[in-house]
Amino acid sequence: MNHYESIYNRLFSEYGPQSWWPADSTFEIMVGAILTQNTAWLNVERALDNLKSEQLLSAEALLQKTPDQLAPLLKPSGYFNVKAQRLLAFVQWYSEEGEYATLKSLKTVVLRKKLLSVKGIGPETADDILLYAFNRKVFVIDAYTKRIFSRLDYVEKTTGYEELRECFERTLTLHSVEMFNEYHALIVKHGKDVCKTRPVCSCCCLNAICPKFGVKVD
Repeated sequence: MNHYESIYNRLFSEYGPQSWWPADSTFEIMVGAILTQNTAWLNVERALDNLKSEQLLSAEALLQKTPDQLAPLLKPSGYFNVKAQRLLAFVQWYSEEGEYATLKSLKTVVLRKKLLSVKGIGPETADDILLYAFNRKVFVIDAYTKRIFSRLDYVEKTTGYEELRECFERTLTLHSVEMFNEYHALIVKHGKDVCKTRPVCSCCCLNAICPKFGVKVD
């Protein structure tokens, strides 16, 4: 068992299954991935509830709206004017590409490249969509991942997104997409609740192997 598998086992033993991504449809997952940029999930849920109340959780319905009409509904998620523009740009692309029925037939590397071509879709958002909406075996890297694994001295703080993603995927190559899903969710759980900016080391399930345990960290 390698270090990355060991961390997964410890986190899973501590927190159990996380049942991500919370959504009623693959389209809702994609919308949520865009809205969760730079905000907490609770705020995204409020914005999604607004869209649901207006029956706007479909590409066809959203395409009938302008950014100015959509922005007030996204206000809970923050940066709502920008997110309205990004969401509509994505939905326009999604519709033109033939929506899920067509996109699901593409190879992962091709689909990822297409997603990254959409204005406002960066690597983390693209990989959220690939993993949770399309069930592709890609590892999502976020700020929690960098924080936890740099404190464990597995990576440098300056390690780039693609390098870290490839490291996880290479190390965990024999594991399933379900494991990738669960692992990312567990990292988020641990990063939010324990390995925070000011970590709560006393109750950390990784403190026995963490070189930063009991040490003041940035």
